[in-house]
Amino acid sequence: MDTLQYYIGFNLVRGIGPVRLRALLDVFGDVERAYHAPADALRRAGLERRALESLLETRARVDLEREMQRVAAAGVRVLTWEDGGYPQLLREAPAPPPLLYVRGRLEPDDAWAVAVVGTRRASVYGREVTRRLSTGLARSGITVVSGLARGIDGVAHRAALEAGGRTIAVLGCGVDRVYPPEHRELARQISAHGALVSEYPLGTPPEAGNFPPRNRVISGLSLGVLIAEAGRSSGALITADYAAEQGRDVFAVPGSILSAGSVGTNRLIQDGAKLVLESADILRELNLTMATEQAQARHLLPASEAEAALLAHLGPEPVHVDDLRRMAGLPIAEVTSTLALMELKGFVRQVGGMQYVATREPGTEYET
Repeated sequence: MDTLQYYIGFNLVRGIGPVRLRALLDVFGDVERAYHAPADALRRAGLERRALESLLETRARVDLEREMQRVAAAGVRVLTWEDGGYPQLLREAPAPPPLLYVRGRLEPDDAWAVAVVGTRRASVYGREVTRRLSTGLARSGITVVSGLARGIDGVAHRAALEAGGRTIAVLGCGVDRVYPPEHRELARQISAHGALVSEYPLGTPPEAGNFPPRNRVISGLSLGVLIAEAGRSSGALITADYAAEQGRDVFAVPGSILSAGSVGTNRLIQDGAKLVLESADILRELNLTMATEQAQARHLLPASEAEAALLAHLGPEPVHVDDLRRMAGLPIAEVTSTLALMELKGFVRQVGGMQYVATREPGTEYET
């Protein structure tokens, strides 16, 4: 069953976000049945009046096959909760977007990502520290995630590209729109060496209300979030709040106590954010000092039957090594040695107490 068109349909409905859609799927079993459900059944499922009216209006107005053709014509890929290519880090965050529009390409190595965000009114100091830190991250094999905004975001994207690294821009509009317009060429370069990502339908304009929610996607795609420069009311502080809620590490660059543009970052440090003086501070804290070696190992080390057996029992929920041994029917020594190799490849991650999660969907093929 092709479910993509129904995810796209729900994404066009005002008032139905990830929480409500998940509730509908729990009731109706799959997205097609939920989309076509009778009004009375939707009402009994708890869909409130305005969202129900919006869904009924969308069903009457929108030709889903034509929407699929629009996506194809735009050269855009759409990833849903059901896709193995949906970013695992974001999947693990609370209420992840049901679908992502992607222009460019998301890679498995983007699991090693750090967000770099900050004020649109960047100072010379803010631009320079952003350039240095983003360059250091990119040269270490880390994908730099930001929001394509003026100021710090633009500097972070450009520095990653100039360092030969990957970068992802999360937009507050459709991926077929570029905002701000002066970043059109930058967006083209990002889609060629990374990806433009948005949860908003094609054609969505850059409305002010879209940007705070998109910040949760920026942090959700990342292992940690670096605030390079931010004033007291900078929108970048919203990203820091989302990061904390998602269990991500928050980093901040200190600035002069006399600078209004550093009030936000200095406050973050005062409140417990990790102070950053160089990119190595972030790499050490996130245990990413071996990221380049891990990326190489992902391609060079061969897969084995033991790896496949363990991956079959791993997902986003932690599983203890003893349970893995029992389910896979392998000796404990082989389990632990194989898990160590898989962690080097980036296929699994230890989350404490000898418990492991998969960093990609079970059943997807290895890269060779």
